[in-house]
Amino acid sequence: MAQRDNPDRRGRLSRPLVLSAAVALVDRAGLSALTMRRLAADLGVEPMALYRYTDGKEGLLDGLVEAFFEEVNERLRTTAQEPRADGGAAPAEPPWRAELRRVARAFACVVHAHPQLLPVVATRPLAVPVARRPRAWLQLTEHMLAVLTRAGFDDATAPAVYRTFVAWTLGCLLVDKRQVVDDPDEPDVMLRLGLHRLPAAEYPRLRALVPRFGDYDDEQELMTGLDSLLGRLPEPPLDAFYQGGAP
Repeated sequence: MAQRDNPDRRGRLSRPLVLSAAVALVDRAGLSALTMRRLAADLGVEPMALYRYTDGKEGLLDGLVEAFFEEVNERLRTTAQEPRADGGAAPAEPPWRAELRRVARAFACVVHAHPQLLPVVATRPLAVPVARRPRAWLQLTEHMLAVLTRAGFDDATAPAVYRTFVAWTLGCLLVDKRQVVDDPDEPDVMLRLGLHRLPAAEYPRLRALVPRFGDYDDEQELMTGLDSLLGRLPEPPLDAFYQGGAP
């Protein structure tokens, strides 16, 4: 059994460590398993020791959003430093669009790493005023708006493009291709998904097509739809910021 509230262990606690443990717990056992008591047990401390780093369950939910966007931002910083496969040639698409695609890919990669976090990432910020949202969320949003305004979109259009991007990216990823399994030990797909419970006469299309809902490349669908949406927008005049390539 782990030692509880060991002074040495308390001294190693930090907010990043607490949030990392919270993410690991949710990855492993789901969002419903996240409690102060369960998290403290994973860290080997008493629950009260965590209140120095978070103000309870609500604070932990905000912390999950913070940790998620920290990972997105770190992935963006890392990929920005990687050499380009084309040897540095100018991109065929406008730089602002290339950067939004890069953000979408980074976001999707983190969602795939932590799928249990997506519902709270999609909904939790709506309950928090913008100025009080996690710094990592603010940084990413500021970056995206800066990309759009530097590209030449005016103050009315840039937020509309941003909303279009967020709506599609979140919406596409929230349509989870993983099916909720009714009986994991059942080899027959109809029985495994519980579709035999649906009367065939009333729900013939659901019975036929639900097993295929997971049979698609979600990243390809995300990027194809994003390209279609962004391709319908009028191109702004590019300013000098982009003359040297993508940001």
